[in-house]
Amino acid sequence: MSMPSNAPPADNIKRLLPWLVAVAFFMQSLDTTILNTAVPAIAEAMDVTPLNVKSVLASYTLSLAVFIPVSGWMADRFGTRRIFAAAIGLFCLGSLLCGLSTSLEMLVACRVIQGAGGAMMMPVGRMTLARTFGKADLVRAMSFVSIPALIGPMIGPVAGGAIVHWLHWSVVFFVNIPVGLVGLYFIRRYLPDYREDKTHPLDVLGLILFGGGIALLSYVLEVFGDNSLSRGEILGLLAVSALLLAGYGIRASLTAFPLLDLALFRIRTFRAAVNGGFFTRLGLGGIPFLFPLLYQVGLGFSPIQSGLLVLPQAIASIGLKTFMPAILARLGYRNVLVFNTIVVGLLIMSFATVGAETPIWRIVLQAFVLGFVTSMQYTSMNTLVYADVSGSQTSGASTIAATGQQLAISFGVAGASLIAALFVPVGLHTHAATMIYGVQQAFLVLGIITVLSSVVFMELKRDDGSDISRHDDTPHHAED
Repeated sequence: MSMPSNAPPADNIKRLLPWLVAVAFFMQSLDTTILNTAVPAIAEAMDVTPLNVKSVLASYTLSLAVFIPVSGWMADRFGTRRIFAAAIGLFCLGSLLCGLSTSLEMLVACRVIQGAGGAMMMPVGRMTLARTFGKADLVRAMSFVSIPALIGPMIGPVAGGAIVHWLHWSVVFFVNIPVGLVGLYFIRRYLPDYREDKTHPLDVLGLILFGGGIALLSYVLEVFGDNSLSRGEILGLLAVSALLLAGYGIRASLTAFPLLDLALFRIRTFRAAVNGGFFTRLGLGGIPFLFPLLYQVGLGFSPIQSGLLVLPQAIASIGLKTFMPAILARLGYRNVLVFNTIVVGLLIMSFATVGAETPIWRIVLQAFVLGFVTSMQYTSMNTLVYADVSGSQTSGASTIAATGQQLAISFGVAGASLIAALFVPVGLHTHAATMIYGVQQAFLVLGIITVLSSVVFMELKRDDGSDISRHDDTPHHAED
């Protein structure tokens, strides 16, 4: 039975809802982190270099970016419960097929299927939370959802290392299936079923233009450093991608119901959250791909040791969630995002100093502090999206925010791999010192991009998002 958007769910459903949404977030975070640890093992099994396995990571996030724009329309048309359940079912099917893959090409194709399911999880989950909880309670609800989801990064690296060491790399794709089946049962029973009484037609032409443009752009980034295409072919593909995306921009301005409602960018808080979040995630998106290369190929650690070195980052992320509402209430969105973005960038750059002589305790400390500030960054950006959007705009806002997020992560992985590849000659991908140097250069570039992205958040005013953050800036206004 569908639920009108103005009818709040019962209190017991509101208590259970964050846990239901967290199931999906947990599955995605576990899948990504457990796979990152298995990259060297997959490369060896598929007889390719570790840098070539970036296509397995990038294809998933690209699939998310291409299919996410449809998720908002589908949830409005068919209901949040049905689409959320279908998303988890498709994700589990894709996971099963990935584990059964026998070649890199087959694995990439199955990751696209898995990504099609994952594409609907994040925006539909956030949309359901935003419609269920008032703006004053949204930070607490989003922070709570992130806590179970962050268990994934804690379990993933260690579990991935153990699986690769004692079992087979394919098992990393099977661990999510029982979690998904249990979550599927509870979601079908308890997730609120929001839907619109009347839905506009799907913008199929917009989907083709936007999806095609993004797919081509991501493909060019992936093969840029492989010398598989000539300079002319790369420029030609970039030109086609630009034309498709420009065509979508024209299409969105002319049609009454575009795939992505770009008019939302007129809202300052939404614009800052999405644009700033995109550039920030360009830097952060490549980090999970670089860490296993640095720790396993560069420093010679085992997969289990590599996973344990990522653990402090996840622990710090969870520890911050309890304090996040109070931090935002005290400082406000503008102060938090401008200052914290710079700190995140500097911490990313600090990993360029990690080498063969670096003591373990310093790596652990850097990872812990990075996890703390990264968690603050994500929670702030994710909740600011909804600061000034109306209830009817929630679906479109969730869709655009999730699309930008996954695009940035996809480009971040491709960019990090490209930078590392530029400094690592083809014949030296297994040479420890050369790999360390290449990864260090990637950390420097990603950190600089992150620091520069703080400029985007400077357009925020001191009291922006105060309905969500509960920040009281009255004394500052009095001084002005």
